[in-house]
Amino acid sequence: MNSNLLFDFTTDKENKTIQVKREFDAHPELVWQAWTTAELLDQWWGPQPWRAETKTMDFREGGYWLYAMVGPEGEKHWAKASYISIVKEKSFTAKDGFCDENGTINTSFPQNFWENQFSAKEERTLVTVTLTFDHLKDLEQTIAMGFKEGFTIGLNQLDELLKKLKSKNQ
Repeated sequence: MNSNLLFDFTTDKENKTIQVKREFDAHPELVWQAWTTAELLDQWWGPQPWRAETKTMDFREGGYWLYAMVGPEGEKHWAKASYISIVKEKSFTAKDGFCDENGTINTSFPQNFWENQFSAKEERTLVTVTLTFDHLKDLEQTIAMGFKEGFTIGLNQLDELLKKLKSKNQ
C-alpha cells in the first residue's frame, strides 16, 4: 500500500459499528466498478490464499451478491449481500451475512448492515465502509473471526488490482 494513502480502522462498541476508511489512487468510477462488478470483486475480495467466487451478482436495489469464499483446500464458505440502496458511484447499502449455497442466511453467524460511500479527492477516491451490527456480541464475533486482518488484506489486493486496471486504461 502507498503510505501516502489514508487507511483507518475504527471499532465503536457503544454504537456497535466498525468503520473503515481507505483511500485509493484511482478515479471513483474505477473504484466503483471494482466494488460492483463480479469479475473484479472475485479478483480482490478474498484475502489470499482465500478467494471469492461469485455464483450470482445482481447489483441493483433489491438484488444481491451470492458468493463463496474458497479456501486453499477448495472448501467453500458462502455469503450473501442483499442490496438495499444504490446511488451510482456515490454509495450503496446492503445487509450481509453467511448463508448456504442457495443464499439462505445462517442466523448462527452475525449479520450486519454495510454502508459504502465513495468520494473523490483530486485524483483519488476515499471509500468509507461502515458496518452496523444489531448486537455488540455480533461485532465482537466478527472481529474475533479475523475481519480486520482479512478485510485489510482484501483492500490491499484491491489497491494492486486498481494499479493494473489504470495502467491497462492508459
